[in-house]
Amino acid sequence: MKIKIKRFHPHFEPPSIDMEYAVQETATLLDALLQIKRQKDRTLTFDYMCRSGVCGSCAVRVDGKEVLACQHTPKDGEYIEPLSVVDVIRDLSVRLEDALVTLERSKAYPLDMQKIAMSEEDERRIERQSDCILCSSCFSSCPVYASNEAFLGPFALSRVWRYVADKREQAKKEHIDAVVQNGIWDCTLCGNCTEVCPQGIDPKNDIMMLQSKAVQFGYQNPNLGGFGSFGLEF
Repeated sequence: MKIKIKRFHPHFEPPSIDMEYAVQETATLLDALLQIKRQKDRTLTFDYMCRSGVCGSCAVRVDGKEVLACQHTPKDGEYIEPLSVVDVIRDLSVRLEDALVTLERSKAYPLDMQKIAMSEEDERRIERQSDCILCSSCFSSCPVYASNEAFLGPFALSRVWRYVADKREQAKKEHIDAVVQNGIWDCTLCGNCTEVCPQGIDPKNDIMMLQSKAVQFGYQNPNLGGFGSFGLEF
């Protein structure tokens, strides 16, 4: 079996080249990368930790689609490259700090949580969003973030909905206020983020729910005309 890997090193000339490797069939792409690293090319650089789909550090693109290397079964002829819209450190290893900053900018954390009894249904409503492993696959697949670095992005907005949907959170409008600019109205609802999420989270739906909640707080979708995103309270 052969796979092709996009290699990158700032001191290469040119800095980016494609290299093909013949490997034995393996259960996961991560195993194939480790096989190359140990037996063929010790300079190949990539990230991994848990090897069980929990940490998200091994996220890459295979034939243009984001996957976790530890969960993907490689096939002959596949093309492996790093996540997009993030800085590549070397080969398949990328810098994720810029994407993670959006969690703070979007206020994707508790603001005013009160002690209120939660039913099983209440807990199920916010359970899935809490499963995010911050692998940045959704960011890499997002066409809006690719053209607008100020966009808050899928996992940040999905995490915001987790708190807006939490009945213990009393500062729901403050969460909404944080995501109307470069956020919920900028999303094209293409669904790429939902398709590639390894945890089965649905950021597209979460963003639609945030849009609905924003309207309840007096905001209007600027893409539909009207006055735009102004915080007009009832």
